[in-house]
Amino acid sequence: MFPGLGHLYLKRYLRGALLAAGAAALTYFIVSVAVNSAMDIAGKIEGGQVQPDAASISEAVSKASQDAERSTDIATTILIALWVIGIVDSYREGRARDRSKQADTKS
Repeated sequence: MFPGLGHLYLKRYLRGALLAAGAAALTYFIVSVAVNSAMDIAGKIEGGQVQPDAASISEAVSKASQDAERSTDIATTILIALWVIGIVDSYREGRARDRSKQADTKS
Protein backbone atom coordinates (compact mmCIF):
# COMPACT_ATOMS: atom_id res chain seq x y z
CA MET A 1 0.00 0.00 0.00
CA PHE A 2 2.58 2.58 1.09
CA PRO A 3 6.23 2.12 2.09
CA GLY A 4 6.62 1.98 5.86
CA LEU A 5 3.12 0.78 6.77
CA GLY A 6 4.26 -2.81 7.18
CA HIS A 7 7.00 -1.68 9.53
CA LEU A 8 4.56 0.38 11.56
CA TYR A 9 2.28 -2.67 11.83
CA LEU A 10 5.25 -4.71 13.07
CA LYS A 11 6.06 -1.95 15.57
CA ARG A 12 9.30 -1.01 13.83
CA TYR A 13 8.50 2.66 14.14
CA LEU A 14 11.83 4.20 13.11
CA ARG A 15 12.15 2.13 9.93
CA GLY A 16 8.50 2.73 9.13
CA ALA A 17 8.74 6.45 9.68
CA LEU A 18 11.87 6.74 7.55
CA LEU A 19 10.38 4.76 4.66
CA ALA A 20 7.06 6.61 4.86
CA ALA A 21 8.73 10.04 5.04
CA GLY A 22 10.99 9.24 2.08
CA ALA A 23 8.10 7.93 0.00
CA ALA A 24 5.90 10.90 0.90
CA ALA A 25 8.63 13.39 -0.02
CA LEU A 26 9.30 11.68 -3.35
CA THR A 27 5.60 11.44 -4.15
CA TYR A 28 5.19 15.14 -3.32
CA PHE A 29 8.11 16.00 -5.61
CA ILE A 30 6.76 13.97 -8.54
CA VAL A 31 3.26 15.42 -8.18
CA SER A 32 4.55 18.99 -7.79
CA VAL A 33 6.62 18.68 -10.98
CA ALA A 34 3.52 17.49 -12.86
CA VAL A 35 1.32 20.26 -11.41
CA ASN A 36 3.92 22.95 -12.13
CA SER A 37 4.22 21.72 -15.73
CA ALA A 38 0.45 21.78 -16.12
CA MET A 39 0.22 25.28 -14.63
CA ASP A 40 3.01 26.49 -16.93
CA ILE A 41 1.21 25.12 -19.99
CA ALA A 42 -2.09 26.65 -18.82
CA GLY A 43 -0.33 30.01 -18.44
CA LYS A 44 1.12 29.75 -21.92
CA ILE A 45 -2.35 28.98 -23.34
CA GLU A 46 -3.83 31.98 -21.51
CA GLY A 47 -0.94 34.18 -22.66
CA GLY A 48 -1.34 33.14 -26.28
CA GLN A 49 2.07 31.43 -26.53
CA VAL A 50 0.34 28.07 -27.12
CA GLN A 51 -2.77 27.80 -29.26
CA PRO A 52 -5.80 26.24 -27.54
CA ASP A 53 -6.02 23.24 -29.87
CA ALA A 54 -5.20 19.59 -29.20
CA ALA A 55 -2.09 19.44 -31.38
CA SER A 56 -0.45 22.54 -29.86
CA ILE A 57 -1.29 21.50 -26.31
CA SER A 58 0.01 17.98 -26.99
CA GLU A 59 3.28 19.42 -28.29
CA ALA A 60 3.62 21.67 -25.22
CA VAL A 61 2.95 18.72 -22.89
CA SER A 62 5.51 16.61 -24.72
CA LYS A 63 8.16 19.33 -24.44
CA ALA A 64 7.41 19.92 -20.74
CA SER A 65 7.59 16.20 -19.97
CA GLN A 66 10.97 15.94 -21.70
CA ASP A 67 12.30 18.82 -19.60
CA ALA A 68 11.17 17.24 -16.32
CA GLU A 69 11.86 13.63 -17.30
CA ARG A 70 15.32 13.20 -15.77
CA SER A 71 14.48 14.44 -12.28
CA THR A 72 11.18 12.57 -12.10
CA ASP A 73 12.81 9.38 -13.46
CA ILE A 74 15.35 9.47 -10.64
CA ALA A 75 12.66 10.19 -8.05
CA THR A 76 10.45 7.39 -9.41
CA THR A 77 13.35 4.92 -9.33
CA ILE A 78 14.13 5.80 -5.71
CA LEU A 79 10.43 5.54 -4.81
CA ILE A 80 10.22 2.06 -6.36
CA ALA A 81 13.39 1.06 -4.50
CA LEU A 82 11.86 2.24 -1.20
CA TRP A 83 8.75 0.20 -1.98
CA VAL A 84 10.79 -2.95 -2.65
CA ILE A 85 12.95 -2.40 0.44
CA GLY A 86 9.83 -1.96 2.56
CA ILE A 87 8.20 -5.12 1.21
CA VAL A 88 11.29 -7.30 1.54
CA ASP A 89 12.22 -6.02 4.99
CA SER A 90 8.66 -6.33 6.33
CA TYR A 91 8.43 -9.87 4.99
CA ARG A 92 11.80 -10.77 6.51
CA GLU A 93 10.84 -9.26 9.87
CA GLY A 94 7.45 -11.01 9.88
CA ARG A 95 9.03 -14.38 9.06
CA ALA A 96 11.56 -13.93 11.86
CA ARG A 97 8.76 -13.18 14.31
CA ASP A 98 6.77 -16.21 13.15
CA ARG A 99 9.80 -18.45 13.64
CA SER A 100 10.41 -17.11 17.13
CA LYS A 101 6.76 -17.63 18.07
CA GLN A 102 6.89 -21.20 16.78
CA ALA A 103 10.06 -21.83 18.77
CA ASP A 104 8.40 -20.42 21.91
CA THR A 105 5.34 -22.67 21.54
CA LYS A 106 7.51 -25.77 21.10
CA SER A 107 9.37 -25.08 24.35
